[in-house]
Amino acid sequence: MKREKLFAIVALVTALTVTGCATRHHGAGSYGRGDMDSSVESGVKEMNALVDKAVQDPEKAKRVQAIVEEIVGEVKQSYQQNREFHRKLYELNVNYEAKPEEFTKILDELNNSRMRSASKILGMRYRMKELLTAQEWKALSEGMAAARGRYRNGRHAADGAKGGMKPGE
Repeated sequence: MKREKLFAIVALVTALTVTGCATRHHGAGSYGRGDMDSSVESGVKEMNALVDKAVQDPEKAKRVQAIVEEIVGEVKQSYQQNREFHRKLYELNVNYEAKPEEFTKILDELNNSRMRSASKILGMRYRMKELLTAQEWKALSEGMAAARGRYRNGRHAADGAKGGMKPGE
């Protein structure tokens, strides 16, 4: 059971963040936005379709989709914060006189920010789980695993979910 819960967390976070990680970074010190917003929008649409398919009650599906939107909002905010921390690191890196403590301070802030964001997303995951039955959760998790398997390194995999992790693995 712990394994299934861990998979569900990983699947949810992976499915929602794959669009943010799918964009290429353009050069050192740069987080190229590219078409991230359209990728996120596409990912949300795909997730909403999965929810509609897995959750039969339209009102419950709307509440789950609202939580998905909250998760996406948190992922976007976390992405922006990470960009800012990396910008600070790149600026510090060009400073010949920079001390190790200065780097450590930024890295600590970055890690703490990521942990706060991950904790928020985890809380949202449990709010979503409380709304769903075990069958709905399984159907949603399987749909996310299939979707995740179609995307590798930001590219759509022509051969489907080959190599993707299946629920319970």
